[in-house]
Amino acid sequence: MTADSAPPRRPPAGAAVLRPDVTEAIRAAVFAELAETGYARMSMERIARRAGVGKAAVYRRWRSKLPLVLDVVPAVAAQGLPTPDTGSLRDDIRALLDVSARALRHPAVAQILPDLLAEAARSPELAESLHAALREAHGGVVAAVVAQAAARGDIPAATDPALAVDLLAGPLYWRHAVLGTAYTPPELDALAAATAAALAAGA
Repeated sequence: MTADSAPPRRPPAGAAVLRPDVTEAIRAAVFAELAETGYARMSMERIARRAGVGKAAVYRRWRSKLPLVLDVVPAVAAQGLPTPDTGSLRDDIRALLDVSARALRHPAVAQILPDLLAEAARSPELAESLHAALREAHGGVVAAVVAQAAARGDIPAATDPALAVDLLAGPLYWRHAVLGTAYTPPELDALAAATAAALAAGA
């Protein structure tokens, strides 16, 4: 029998199957551990215990807590983030700001975000990976909004989606993570209008 005619190989007996329900339990445990104990004190053992699984189940999916956090946090950050298409750049931006602002007001996020930013200041590896992961999590939605607006002629075709992310997310993180305050609805209206105007002007 030639190699081309050989039957396909079967997975080895006893090969690990990554059950989705176990993966989701681990993700939830990571989020809870980050909120309760912080990144520095979090361990794979604590995560496994909280998730109700063996340590091997965690290590089969992630080799250490850094890639685990970098997988879970951006995924949570992007949950519920819509890709609005209202026909108006200002209204699209306002919708994104509203969802993002509500997420930042979540009690667990309010604990996790400052802790991770503090750890990132001490760890260049965490900082680089965390910032890239968060930007990627939001970048696709914002890029779609920018593309829609450019197709309508609302903004220049060469508008940089990365700049749009900065203009959208920067003020929110400044208010919530640095000042510890939240935008009011009228302030979000004004921020959406200012952001749309800046992008339309080719900022």
